Amino acid sequence: MAHLFISAAHKSSGKTTLSIGLCAAFRERGLRVQPFKKGPDYIDPMWLSRAAGQPCLNLDFHNQGHDEILTAFGPGHDDADISIIEGNKGLYDGLDLDGSNSNAALAGLLRSPVILVIDAQGMTRGIAPLILGYQAFEPGIQIAGVILNKLGGSRHEAKLRAVIEHYTDVPVVGAVHRDPLLNIQERHLGLIPSNEADEVNRQIHAVAELVAQQVDLTRLQHIAAQAPRPRFTPPASGARPATALRIGIARDAAFGFYYPNDLQAFARAGAELVPFDTLHDARLPEVDGLFIGGGFPETQMQALEANRSLRAEIRRAVADGMPVYAECGGLMYLTRSLTWGEQTCDMVGAIPADAVMHARPQGRGYVHLQHTEHMPWSIGAETPPGRHDTAPVLNAHEFHYSALENLAPDTRFAYRVLRGAGIDGQHDGIVHRNVLACYTHLRDVGQHRWVQQFVDFVRACRADNRQALDAASR
Repeated sequence: MAHLFISAAHKSSGKTTLSIGLCAAFRERGLRVQPFKKGPDYIDPMWLSRAAGQPCLNLDFHNQGHDEILTAFGPGHDDADISIIEGNKGLYDGLDLDGSNSNAALAGLLRSPVILVIDAQGMTRGIAPLILGYQAFEPGIQIAGVILNKLGGSRHEAKLRAVIEHYTDVPVVGAVHRDPLLNIQERHLGLIPSNEADEVNRQIHAVAELVAQQVDLTRLQHIAAQAPRPRFTPPASGARPATALRIGIARDAAFGFYYPNDLQAFARAGAELVPFDTLHDARLPEVDGLFIGGGFPETQMQALEANRSLRAEIRRAVADGMPVYAECGGLMYLTRSLTWGEQTCDMVGAIPADAVMHARPQGRGYVHLQHTEHMPWSIGAETPPGRHDTAPVLNAHEFHYSALENLAPDTRFAYRVLRGAGIDGQHDGIVHRNVLACYTHLRDVGQHRWVQQFVDFVRACRADNRQALDAASR
């Protein structure tokens, strides 16, 4: 059960591009590759998924316990010839002083050998104490090899190899020279979404070729094969509800931020996800509810505005009581308008607010939330009436450059924000009719099974509608 943890000495060392190249290069060798990504992220996993041909799964200490991480890692890992786990930031970076949520902590939990990517620009002899320090800082972490990145040429590579061989016992498993083909276009949230790039497959193939030429894939396979198998409990398989629902999901160039595990949870909850395109579809499919995730609606705002028929249909569906869940970009789409720079475009108009893009993030990082009395999905909630201050704390994340303006003073919110920005610094999750729309991105994990709650809510709304229709027909 071969696996590798790809980390770096610091952020922006090029490990994501190299991880993409490794996934694609191993896949082109005929291996079944399973990618994983540490922490909350949508965009890098899109590229890793495309490169590997398998959905990239996220592993996150913020909202998953150790057992849950191992359970999430195990099945996909067991089905693969090799697993590639990409870290975030540097190997020892994390929120806590003790490193309990660092990349090194995840590598230790998964018993993964670490391949350290080093941005070697301008470095020569100084690379030796860097590697030695990373080895000594946490001796239990196995740094099984280094990939030198952004090298200036063959002389630079030769000097670094000689220094590393002389002072350390860490093998150089790759030396990647600077090349414009390795520059993936960036945007404020990181790499651009792969569902939006026209030439993604060609670019991934080019990166894979460069990585295969400059990284010793055979040696990496051997290192990965020596990794001990993580211990995990197989996930329990429950019976699906007999009553199936159809929930529309926005999947297009504007909206594509979804966690694969969450999408799988809809099937377990008895719901079929039916994709629709906010840019081109004139009508909604026949569905019982809608899920509109995050994305970059500002980059598609003219096309979203131009699709008047779909915007009008969604607005009518909301007015008629259709259950809708929207996150971040989905929230922006449901407002009256979206402004970016000097341009303003009409959006759905289902939520009485206006979204405005800013030059700097308006909210980023991990958040802590509590339900309020307005939370529409509190079916079977254990919180005593009137005591929502005792509701469980939900761990999630946010990253948005937009903010809402012209909110109605009587706006109802589903969440109190204990940490984070949310919509107004204190609240998140606008509740309007049967809509819940928030900046927060949820994950369907053990501490908060939001998918089941939403599906139960959709099911209850459908039952209420049928009862109302039956009563009206009598």
